[in-house]
Amino acid sequence: MTYLPLFSLDHQVRMFRVLSWSNCHSTIWPRLLWILWVWLSPCSSVHQHSHPHSIKILGDITLGGLFPVHARGPAGVPCGEIKKEKGIHRMEAMLYALDQINSDPELLPNITLGARILDTCSRDTYALEQSLTFVQALIQKDTSDIRCSNGEQPIIRKPERVVGVIGASGSSVSIMVANVLRLFEIPQISYASTAPELSDNNRYDFFSRVVPPDSYQAQAMVDIVKALGWNYVSTLASEGNYGESGVDAFVQISREAGGLCIAQSLKIPREPKLGEFDKIIKRLMETPNARGVIIFAHEDDIKQVLEAARKSNLTGHFKFVGSDSWGAKSSPILDQEDVAEGAVTILPKRASIEGFDQYFTTRSLENNRRNIWFAEFWEDDFRCKLTRPGIKIDPEKKKCTGEERISRDSHYEQEGKVQFVIDAVYAMAHALHNMHQDLCPGATGVCDKMDPVEGRLLLSYIHSVNFNGSAGTAVLFNENGDAPGRYDIFQYQMTNTTNPGYRVIGQWTNNLRLSVEEMQWTGGSRQMPDSVCSLPCRSGERKKMVKGVPCCWHCELCDGYQFQADEFNCEMCPFDMRPSPNRTACRPTPIIKLEWHSPWAMIPLFLAILGILATLSVIITFIRFNDTPIVRAAGRELSYVLLTGIFLIYLITFLMIAEPGTVVCAFRRLLLGLGMCITYSAMLTKTNRIYRIFEQGKKSVTPPKFISPTSQLMITFILISVQVVGVFIWFGVMPPHTIVDYEEQRPPNPDLARGILKCDMSDLSLICCLSYSIVLMVTCTVYAVKSRGVPETFNEAKPIGFTMYTTCIVWLAFVPIFFGTAQSTEKVELDLIHRMLVKSHLRSDSSGVLGEEHTLKNKESLFLGLLKKSIQTDCLEKTK
Repeated sequence: MTYLPLFSLDHQVRMFRVLSWSNCHSTIWPRLLWILWVWLSPCSSVHQHSHPHSIKILGDITLGGLFPVHARGPAGVPCGEIKKEKGIHRMEAMLYALDQINSDPELLPNITLGARILDTCSRDTYALEQSLTFVQALIQKDTSDIRCSNGEQPIIRKPERVVGVIGASGSSVSIMVANVLRLFEIPQISYASTAPELSDNNRYDFFSRVVPPDSYQAQAMVDIVKALGWNYVSTLASEGNYGESGVDAFVQISREAGGLCIAQSLKIPREPKLGEFDKIIKRLMETPNARGVIIFAHEDDIKQVLEAARKSNLTGHFKFVGSDSWGAKSSPILDQEDVAEGAVTILPKRASIEGFDQYFTTRSLENNRRNIWFAEFWEDDFRCKLTRPGIKIDPEKKKCTGEERISRDSHYEQEGKVQFVIDAVYAMAHALHNMHQDLCPGATGVCDKMDPVEGRLLLSYIHSVNFNGSAGTAVLFNENGDAPGRYDIFQYQMTNTTNPGYRVIGQWTNNLRLSVEEMQWTGGSRQMPDSVCSLPCRSGERKKMVKGVPCCWHCELCDGYQFQADEFNCEMCPFDMRPSPNRTACRPTPIIKLEWHSPWAMIPLFLAILGILATLSVIITFIRFNDTPIVRAAGRELSYVLLTGIFLIYLITFLMIAEPGTVVCAFRRLLLGLGMCITYSAMLTKTNRIYRIFEQGKKSVTPPKFISPTSQLMITFILISVQVVGVFIWFGVMPPHTIVDYEEQRPPNPDLARGILKCDMSDLSLICCLSYSIVLMVTCTVYAVKSRGVPETFNEAKPIGFTMYTTCIVWLAFVPIFFGTAQSTEKVELDLIHRMLVKSHLRSDSSGVLGEEHTLKNKESLFLGLLKKSIQTDCLEKTK
C-alpha cells in the first residue's frame, strides 16, 4: 500500500474555507481537522512508511523545517525540477546548524535537537498540506469509531512533537503555514520571507524572521532609484503575498516620498500561460521611457522575464532593480547574463559562512544519506545519472561514479540565505536554551516543565534572544518579530571585472550609501541610464505638468518678455528690463540716444551748418553795410530780429541731437519755439505794417499808427514775450528733466529692445510748444493773402505770401507724419527736416524782403509825399 498525501489538490478549497472559518470557531477546529486527517489517511501499515518525502533527524526536541527543495511543477504536478541553491543549500544549512548546536557543550548541553524537514515545492497550497505534519501530535485523537477496511482498529503511531518551525522561504508559503501553526501555538522563524504583511502581530503573532521585512527593503529600493536619478519606473510582481506586498510597500513609500511615479504595475500570474511573459514585456514597452523596472518576483519568474526580454530584442533596454528574491543568485540569470547586465539587486546583509563551505563541499553520496534529495542534487549538479535497480541509464548521459566532488567538479557558490537559515536555527536553539535554564535549572536533559514545550512561552523567549549570529552581526527581534534592516546592494557586471558577476556597490542601514562611481551598465558604460517620463526642461522653459502624472510634463518656452521665475512659472520682466539670453533672470534694457555719428543726425547737422554759415554771412554783410542807405531802407531793426530767429532755428538742431540732460532739456523747451516765434513775429509785423499802410491809404490820407521802426520792434517783442512767458510758466509747472522711454522700441524680440533717453516732452507738448508759432504763421499768411492786391509797384508782400503758403503746406504735411512715426530718431529727423524747409523758405523770403526793402522805403516815401501834397491842396482850397 502506498502513501497518500495529506490533502489532494481537490481538497484545497475546502481547506481554505476551514482555515478562515476557524478564526471564529477555534475550539472545534482541532476536532474537524482530525476527522479530515483520518478520512484522508491510510491505516496501520501505511504509517510505518509515512512521510517518505521528508527528512527525519532524531532528537530530544524536534524542530520543523520547510524548504523549496523543488520548483513548482507544471499544471497538475505539485513539484518540478530540483533547486540546488535555494533548496538544497538552505536545507543543508539547517542540517549543518543542527550538527554545530548538538556538538556545542555550551548551548543546550545534554539535549539533542532533531528535525522533520519537508519540501514545499515552491507552492503555498502544497506547503499547507505538508505542514499538517507538524501539528499531528497536537490534535486530539478519538479512534474508537474508526476501523480499517478489514474491520480492525487502526494502529496509529504517536508522531513526534514539533516545538518550532524553521521556514518557510516564500512569503506566500509562510503566510499559509502561519495560519495553521498559530492555531496550535507553534512558533515559526523564517529565513527568507519578507512580506510586510507578516509584520502584523495580531494576525501572525507566532511568526518571526531573521531577515528584515520588505517595508525596509522597499525603502532601500526607493532610495536606490532616487540615487540613480530615476523618477519614472514600472513595477513587476509575482502574484502572491511576497510580490504584491513588496510592490505595494514600494508604491506607498514612493508616494509618501514624492518625486517618483509608477508608469505601470504588472503582475505575473501564479500559473503563467504560454506567452504570458512576452505579453508582459510588450506591456512594459508601452511606456518606453520607464526603463527602470522594480521587480519583486520569484527567481523562476525573473528568469522567464529576462528570457522574454531577449526574445523581444530588448537586451540592454530595461534596467532592473531586483528584490532579495533575486539577490546575488546565479540561477535567475543563467544563460541570460547579457539581459541582466547592470541589474541592481538587494539582499539582506550577509557573509559567506566558511564553516558551511567546508561542510557542504565534503558532502558525498556516502556521507550524506540523511538527505533524501541529495542523490537528485548530485545528478543535476554533475550532469550525470546514478545507477538504480531496474532502471536503464540513457546511453547519451554520463554515468555518475560517486567520486565527483562539489566545487572541484562543479561550480559552487554559497547561496545568499545560508547565513539566515543558520541564524534562524540558532535563534530557536538560544530560546530553548534560555527556557531550559529558567524552567529546568541544573537538570540534565529535558525536564517535565519542558515536556511538552509550551509554544507561547517559547515565543516570548524567541523575542528576547540577542546574540551574535554566524556572520558576527547581532540577531534580535522587535515587538513584531522582525529583524533590523541591513542590506547589501549588488550590481551584476560583465566587463572590467576579473570574474563577471555580482559586485557590492553599497549598503543600506536606515540610509543609503551607494558608490555610483563603481557602477557599470550595458557594455561597461559608466553613463547613468535614464528612466524618466520627461527630460529636464532647458533654461528658460517652464514645466507644464501632465494631469494625473506628477513626473511627466511638457516644456514651454518663456516667450516675449517673460523669464523663468521658478520651475513651473514664467513671469514678465519689469518694464525697464528684458530677459537674459537663457531667460532665467531679467537684465536692464540698454539705454540709447541719438548719436552725433548717426545718419539720422549727420544730415540735419550738415544742413544746419550750411544754414548757420549762410545766416552769419548775411548778418556780417548787414553789419558791414549797417549805415548804408540800402540797409537802413531795408528796416535793419526787423531784419536783425528776423536773422536772429533764423539763426536760432538752425541752432536748435544741435540741442535736439545733444545728449538729453536738465540743461539741454531746458534750452530745448526755450529755443524750440522761440526761433520760429521770433521769425514769424517779425514776418507778421512786416505784413501787418504793409497791410495797414495800404488799407489806410484807401480810406484816408492819415498814416496808420505804429509803423515806425521803434513801434515795429515793440510789437515784435510783445509777440515774442508771449512765447517766452509761456515757456517759463511751463518750467514752473513741470521742471525740465529726462526720462527713458522703454515703450517706443519694444519689439517682439526682446534682444532688440532699447530704452530711449530723451527729455520729458511728449509729442503733444512739442506741438503745443510750436502752436503759438503756428498761430503767428497762420496770421501772417492771412495778412499775406489780404496784401496780395497791392499795386504792382509795391510787390514786397508777394514773396512773403509765397513763403507763407508753402510753409503752411509743409506744416500740414509735418504734423500727421510726425504723430504717425514710431521712432524717436525718425521724429527728430522729421522735425529737423521740417525746420530746414521752413528756414529755407524764410531765408529766401527774407532775402526777397531785404532786397526789395529799399524799393519799399522809396515807394513808401513817395506815397507819403503824395499824401502830404494832397493834404496841403485840400487845406488851400478850404482857405479860399
